Amino acid sequence: MKNQKINPVNSAGHSMNWFQKFLMVCSGGNIHILRKTPSEWNKFSGIGGIVLFTAIFATLSAGYAMFTVFDNIWISVGFAVLWGLMIFNLDRYIVSSIKKTGPWWNQILMAIPRLILAAFLGIIISKPLELKIFEKEVNKQLNTIIQRNKTQLQAEMNGRILQQSGPFETEKNQIQTKIAEYQKSYDSASVELEKEILGKESGLTSGKVGFGSNAKRKAELKEQRRADLENYQKQMAPRLEYLDKEVSKVYTNIEKERDKTETFEDQFNGFAARLQALDELGKNSAIIAVAAAFIMGLFITLEIAPVLVKLISTVGPYDHLLEKTENDFRLYSKEKVEKGNALTNHRIDDFKDRLGEDE
Repeated sequence: MKNQKINPVNSAGHSMNWFQKFLMVCSGGNIHILRKTPSEWNKFSGIGGIVLFTAIFATLSAGYAMFTVFDNIWISVGFAVLWGLMIFNLDRYIVSSIKKTGPWWNQILMAIPRLILAAFLGIIISKPLELKIFEKEVNKQLNTIIQRNKTQLQAEMNGRILQQSGPFETEKNQIQTKIAEYQKSYDSASVELEKEILGKESGLTSGKVGFGSNAKRKAELKEQRRADLENYQKQMAPRLEYLDKEVSKVYTNIEKERDKTETFEDQFNGFAARLQALDELGKNSAIIAVAAAFIMGLFITLEIAPVLVKLISTVGPYDHLLEKTENDFRLYSKEKVEKGNALTNHRIDDFKDRLGEDE
């Protein structure tokens, strides 16, 4: 009985155009087998379309993400194309590696790790696009984060100023307190002298008007206290000048550090910063959180859709021909191995027979 052959193009006039062929290549299907199964063209074209558009979205997503990192259009485009091709190839492999042979539970076990990987890819692709969709809200939240960081930075700087200038300020306060005591003593002596001259009676004055002996003693006391005040001020002046310079140096150094840090804070608009802003927006606004979840769910669905289509679809002509082709190669390989082993055994037996004849 002659083997029945299946024509690549059947009698109904089915022909594969270039776009269908391109989509089938994107689906990871065997194009030679697909030519023989026109009934499978729509299914594999649909799967290929999903894989293609997922790769396009991945390219756009990676381009935006890299532009926020490098701020260079050419580097962003180059990396985006490379990333899109990698996602495209990975999706083709995930879909093409699912076989519709064996029991259903085995197919599900094979699909589970592929579904997890596809979902993970969907999350990766969706995040940069979420940032672009909510760009205005993210920029506003970034400004809030920057101002919050600056406020925190100012508080930290004030703490460091107090810590570093504390010993100098303490010594200055001690000197100023001592000067204030001398000044108070001088002022007290001045008041007592004035009361003595004017004749105002008190516990420390005689109550006699004029510059008498008591007034003379109080004038000497006043002069002594003025001298003590001036001597102490003169003695402490270099030390106060040194302390003021040290405190000023602390302020100057920390102000320079703060200005430098604030410059970096003003540039706090990279990819990680935008992810932080998007996360805070989701926590603060239920609407944005729901919208972001729907966007992520959309891309996860796009990623797992080809796998699910292959998993829930019935076994078709393509699957039978693919199984037959793979089985033919297995049989051919097994046959070649058996023939090789038989020939080797034959040569070994022939060699042994010749050795026996020579003896």
